[in-house]
Amino acid sequence: MDYKKSKAPVNTVTRNIMDLCQDTGNIYESVAIIAKRANQISVQIKEDLSKKLAEFASYNDSLEEVFENREQIEISRYYEKLPKPSLLATQEFVEDKVYWRDPSVQQVSAADEEQAS
Repeated sequence: MDYKKSKAPVNTVTRNIMDLCQDTGNIYESVAIIAKRANQISVQIKEDLSKKLAEFASYNDSLEEVFENREQIEISRYYEKLPKPSLLATQEFVEDKVYWRDPSVQQVSAADEEQAS
């Protein structure tokens, strides 16, 4: 996923709490959903960065020489300029791009159907 194309702000933005809890009905559920998505995004970004930086890895045993590659520096700067995973996750949640479900609600509705039968 190309996070640079995301419309997420780079800086912190003040948001209306009522807008965040509109879908779930509970601000704590909304924050939990955003936090889980932020963790997923963070892991994904870290894997992408590790793959790209692994190409530049040199397997010398010498600790004295440290090679700095210009491309490696540019890749690092690119990832530093990206919005934080929490901001990306919040933007996805606001835009309804996050799929979530509440298993306790589904269990209750299944139990209600059994009682009705």
